[in-house]
Amino acid sequence: MTEKNNKWLVVVNPKASVGKAGEDWPTIKQLLINEGFEFDDVLTEYPQHAIEIVRNAITEKGYRKFVSVGGDGTNNEIINGIFTQDSVPTTDITMACIPIGTGNDWCRTFDIPLEYEQIIKIIKAGNIFVHDIGKLTYFNDGDPKVRYFLNAAGSGLDENICRSTNIMKQQGKKGTVRYLLSTVKCLLKYHYVHVKIAIDDQMVIEDDVLSLSIGNCKYVGGGMKMMRDAIPNDGLLDITAVRKLSILKFAMNVKNLYDGTFIDKLNEVSTFRGKKVRVVSDPPHSLNVETEGETLTNSPFDFEIMRLAINVVVPENVKF
Repeated sequence: MTEKNNKWLVVVNPKASVGKAGEDWPTIKQLLINEGFEFDDVLTEYPQHAIEIVRNAITEKGYRKFVSVGGDGTNNEIINGIFTQDSVPTTDITMACIPIGTGNDWCRTFDIPLEYEQIIKIIKAGNIFVHDIGKLTYFNDGDPKVRYFLNAAGSGLDENICRSTNIMKQQGKKGTVRYLLSTVKCLLKYHYVHVKIAIDDQMVIEDDVLSLSIGNCKYVGGGMKMMRDAIPNDGLLDITAVRKLSILKFAMNVKNLYDGTFIDKLNEVSTFRGKKVRVVSDPPHSLNVETEGETLTNSPFDFEIMRLAINVVVPENVKF
């Protein structure tokens, strides 16, 4: 086994938040130096690069501590680098986040600040939260693939919005308002898909579904509180399914997505908890899925929880 490296490896996605992470990295690096961090740093160069970087860093260079500088997508790649290696137990690894993304949804659950000096002091304090991880099995041209997630996954309208938002990112459009614009645009052209959803081997929904959110944490889509009661270390996935409803009714409740009250106000919304979730679409393979900004193909989907699977650094006053 490679000797343990006690330094942090800071993985920077310079394209996060339409280039803001790259612009701000010199400032962040100096703040880390000022706080006395022992670290090495590396900038990603292409999609999925952080997965390769982290996996290699663990297996060949002995790193056990990582800082993600970017958004939820950067976090996701780091998690997948950690969980696709088998050199060390994932519970031996610690991850921290300096959020510079479009949505920063994982950080919202833990009230992690966006101000660089504050979050660096939190990382230095080193308060550890042992976090669950979601595991998704999906299909790509008939072949099963696996993706891990820290925060959440989504299908139906959720995935459509994610894909639309990513296109807007590529066009250089900034701001979380992108999510709202994408929501309206995608809702107007959305084609409902009939799905069967089983939780812990019990069928709970067989209906046309507008959106499906599955996660460890509370927020998706730049602050939409889709899994309002999620607890990131309870060994359960939280599931929110929205059945077919009118565009007018949806529009009237958009603001309620951000505080979670839509769950109480819309009869078309159902929430569940479980350790395993299976989603089958009709017609087959007609749904895609996204995990923390990464769109993936296609149904059926199998989700499962990996309880207390990784250490993350969070503020000391976090309680669930």
